[in-house]
Amino acid sequence: MTTSNLRAKAQLLHSLHTPGRPLALANGWDVASARIIEEAGAAAVATTSCGVAWSLGYADGDRLPRELALALIGRIASAVGVPVSADIESGFGDDAEGVAETVRGVIAAGAVGVNIEDALADGPEPLRTAAGQAERIAAARRAADEADVPLFINARTDVYLRAVGEPGERLGAALERAAAYIAAGASGIFVPGVTDLAVVAELAKNIAAPLNILTGPGGPSVAELAEAGAARVSIGGRMAEAAYGVVRHEAREFLADGTVTPAVDGLGYGDLQALFTR
Repeated sequence: MTTSNLRAKAQLLHSLHTPGRPLALANGWDVASARIIEEAGAAAVATTSCGVAWSLGYADGDRLPRELALALIGRIASAVGVPVSADIESGFGDDAEGVAETVRGVIAAGAVGVNIEDALADGPEPLRTAAGQAERIAAARRAADEADVPLFINARTDVYLRAVGEPGERLGAALERAAAYIAAGASGIFVPGVTDLAVVAELAKNIAAPLNILTGPGGPSVAELAEAGAARVSIGGRMAEAAYGVVRHEAREFLADGTVTPAVDGLGYGDLQALFTR
């Protein structure tokens, strides 16, 4: 993909983040799921780190080798026509330069957005320091600028997801981190773990960038989150979990009873073939 095409897709991805009229992202984890999501009418496709890791034989949480992640991102980006945003966990790098190297690989693979989280999977603390994470985001932005692509950097803070600090202090902590990440070059802020619409509204009002909220079964709808000011709504690993749940249900029944009772209506062979014969 040419640099001009990447720039155009990145600009389109930026334009889709509108407070009150959010970008709804159903997260895929392989080429087939990405094509199904696109065929359903998605304006963009995002990957889910846990689904990607599981599909490639790894646990989630900075355990997937960078090269495997980049290879899959490239396969997805080449298979769909809409912009792709890649979940790169905490950047697949031990330091800021490692994150920059990952971002260069993401852009070369054809994706025009990334999620970068501040969680420490196996660290002594649940989160990186705000200053340390800001350095990693700044490195990602420099790498994108050098490639002349306005990459959408969705900076994720796990203050709520990891239940860091006292409950009454989390909003302030999330806002402080958001401000630091925006100053470092983030395009948007992702705060998973928040489902209280009043908190979403406070985040949206006080963050000077598009706000991404995670939802799922039993969580707020896209319309409710739009009213609260969200500019992006995603469902993370939910669909990967559901798909693997179907596999387990049918495998257990078949191996135990010799029968197959569909848990959901599956796609037919012809429907799936059609996704790859355009």
